[in-house]
Amino acid sequence: MRVRYFFRKPSPHFHSIEELFFNIQKHLPKDIEFSNYFAKFESRGFFKRLLITILAVFKQQDVNHITGDIHFISYFLKKKRSLLTIHDIAPLKRGNILKRKIIKFFWFTLAIRRVKYITVISEFTKSEIIQHLNIKPDKIFVIPNTISSLLKYNPRQFNSECPTILQIGTKENKNIPRLIEAITNIKCKLIVVGKLNETQINLLIKNKIDYQNYYNLEYNKIIELYKLSDIVAFVSTYEGFGVPILEANATGRVIITANISPMKEIAQTSAYLVNPESVTEIYQGIKNIINDAELRNRLITNGLLNVEKYKADNIAKMYANLYQKILTNV
Repeated sequence: MRVRYFFRKPSPHFHSIEELFFNIQKHLPKDIEFSNYFAKFESRGFFKRLLITILAVFKQQDVNHITGDIHFISYFLKKKRSLLTIHDIAPLKRGNILKRKIIKFFWFTLAIRRVKYITVISEFTKSEIIQHLNIKPDKIFVIPNTISSLLKYNPRQFNSECPTILQIGTKENKNIPRLIEAITNIKCKLIVVGKLNETQINLLIKNKIDYQNYYNLEYNKIIELYKLSDIVAFVSTYEGFGVPILEANATGRVIITANISPMKEIAQTSAYLVNPESVTEIYQGIKNIINDAELRNRLITNGLLNVEKYKADNIAKMYANLYQKILTNV
């Protein structure tokens, strides 16, 4: 069986989709011959997107897997041989009404019509797609994200005097302003992965937060930051999945995350859950983690158990079964 993976144009700013599927590919059964095709242009403007779509037609194989972002290339691919991974429907919740309607039709509705199956990374995303796009449930398969095999358990002496807090991501949904407000009266060091905007920087300065900011990092550098941290903060107001939860689990770091879907289902008992809209809860959660060694140890132990469910071997097997389903036209 030959499987072609279709990726967006490589970018130093975005690489989570690529890291996910590169890891899965390493664990696919030997009878699957896979290859990768990267878009030649950035997904900007009508003509560049049209060229991306046309060029993709000539790269088809037994199974065509669109890995995300460039959903629109499905238009001219063989429907019975194609599947699309949708990571979340966040674009449908941003911008004005006209923009949302355009994105809904061209990136989701039309693209979904042109593939045999859809994979999503959580039950939460599946329920959102069914609700907002009126898609039949039997067309959607939930295959969760996995974590990199580069992540290893790395014990660290917790610094309760001045813990290092690692924040992954800087987009609006990452809830940076509330996190900043929550740690204003906590002696700590904040490391932020992702380019901070001017408003966020000003807020950090105003609240006298000791922080460091890193972006355009290779993945091995991000792993090093996990190792250097005492607490991982991921109190997002919206996520399609929540890989940092599992990355923290695998590294052996305490994580504080949101008590909303899908984060609470992914974390189970391996994270400290708080209301992401409440600065008070975020503050109290971080304080409880700092002050309670027994709590920290329990969360870390639970995390190491939790992450076993998301090992690459298991996830690769789920994709392989779906490719076979497509190939046999079931």
